[in-house]
Amino acid sequence: MRAETQQIVDDIEQALTLLRRHLDWDNARIRLAELNALVEDPKLWDDATQAQKIMRERQNLDDQITGIASLQTALADNVELIELGEADGDDDIVTDAEAAISELSSKVREQQIRAMLSGEVDGNDTYVEIHSGAGGTESQDWASMLLRMYTRWGGREGRKVEIIEEQDGEEAGIKSATILVKGADSYGWLKTESGVHRLVRISPFDSNARRHTSFASVWVYPVIDDSIEIDIPDSEVRIDTYRASGAGGQHVNTTDSAVRITHLPSGVVVQCQNDRSQHKNKATAWSMLRSRLYEEELKKREEAAMEEASSKSTVGWGHQIRSYVLQPYQLVKDLRTSMESTDPQKVLDGGIDPFLEASLAQRIEGGASADVDDIE
Repeated sequence: MRAETQQIVDDIEQALTLLRRHLDWDNARIRLAELNALVEDPKLWDDATQAQKIMRERQNLDDQITGIASLQTALADNVELIELGEADGDDDIVTDAEAAISELSSKVREQQIRAMLSGEVDGNDTYVEIHSGAGGTESQDWASMLLRMYTRWGGREGRKVEIIEEQDGEEAGIKSATILVKGADSYGWLKTESGVHRLVRISPFDSNARRHTSFASVWVYPVIDDSIEIDIPDSEVRIDTYRASGAGGQHVNTTDSAVRITHLPSGVVVQCQNDRSQHKNKATAWSMLRSRLYEEELKKREEAAMEEASSKSTVGWGHQIRSYVLQPYQLVKDLRTSMESTDPQKVLDGGIDPFLEASLAQRIEGGASADVDDIE
């Protein structure tokens, strides 16, 4: 076998090994057998909500197991054809088999992306919360640049982006903002963006044109539906209303329509001001709080799984994940994956897909996979 073909075969085998490990192959097959038995139970649809959940889990698991198995079979068959062709001196068979193996690389990539987005709520819409760090105008301007970056990314991907809450900075930029990104797999794609983002540049607000370093934090959490039960007693929350700021009609700016909910045990705070109706803002804020608490549980379980698997890195709140350097050189570098770009403007215009794919792929390589049931 030619060295180039052997390298492709080795890469595919390594990718399939990682996919099997990520899926927890033996336990996944046992679970699929259990789900198949449940599907055959005539009483399954007595609870339509639970039935749909089981059907989705079964289909997702079946797709992944079948996909990996078929790729393994195809690879083995074509490697055998190459060996037979070389033994018989049949160059046509060898050429066809090598071409088939090259095509398998793209199919493996598709399977990897499917595995990356196979979490319990990866297919859901998502909230993205941005907060400026210490540093006043500098960090507030940086926060507004990140808001623009994620909004642009959503537009490039054909997703709908809504501003849920936005607090303007004193001179420029924003103190904080929350957006809702709607579209298939929005949470799955953006979930690894949570953390601290660092900007280095010549400040446009410094008359001496000195270089400044600014920080802003990003928090990503999924929109969850009513089928996921999260009990939040009224005694554990504080609800405040206040006058909305920023753009809006006369009613928005002159009444206490904005709502802030604080979850006292965890300290989680959510707020919404995008509607004129206080009742609608309150309903949205409750939904955001449930989503935040659910995401907190997801993060705890994933970190526990990553620690058990001895993963080298952890993604979480308070961790610096990426640096954006505009001066003295042009570089964006992800500190978790070492993914780099020498075109910061493209990244800030929403071109973050290479960074998203690299951080998601790292989770497969690290073997991080947490099973999440309904959280009560």
